[in-house]
Amino acid sequence: MQAKELNVLMVTSSARSSKSVTRRFATEMLTELKSQYRQLNVLYRDVSNGLPFVDEKWVNANFTSVNQRNDEHKSTLEHSDSLVEELKKSDLIVIASPIYNFGIPASLKAWVDQISRVGLTFNFTSEGPIGLLQNKKAYIVLASDGVQIGSQEDFASGYLRQVMSFIGIDDVSFISAERFNQDNEQATADIRQRIFELAQRAA
Repeated sequence: MQAKELNVLMVTSSARSSKSVTRRFATEMLTELKSQYRQLNVLYRDVSNGLPFVDEKWVNANFTSVNQRNDEHKSTLEHSDSLVEELKKSDLIVIASPIYNFGIPASLKAWVDQISRVGLTFNFTSEGPIGLLQNKKAYIVLASDGVQIGSQEDFASGYLRQVMSFIGIDDVSFISAERFNQDNEQATADIRQRIFELAQRAA
């Protein structure tokens, strides 16, 4: 058992509260992590019921310098600020996402928009944007009924890897549950082996 404390942010997005493949294996990942680490602190963020979309009011508040923001600006960004703080406090981010219509759910895209904040999660430099959330890992559980993960039709895995890299998280690993059939014992065993291996090197 690892003596190190591990802070985990678990982001779920499936429209299914039950019988969700991504929720199932993300939960199994947490169970495995709990067996590996003496102290595991988990923060749950379920975005499936929706998050506020970025709108003109949000953009205006976000691009107003911090020392010039009024109470309305601060109120507009309050929820986004809390989502960013959750990321900052985490050592490991576990994202559970089904693939809907070749991409991620709209609710998860809204989360991405809310946490992509200049000056907080990335900065612009003369050489391009640079992510500010260094020394973190991301484990992404993906499930799809028809799209093969990693294929040309998969616009989810590449996008999520890019988003993580954009905010500074380059250590990204995937747990693939494509076309998962719970009656396929070998498929379940393979996914659980992947979870075990990733849990071993989570810190």
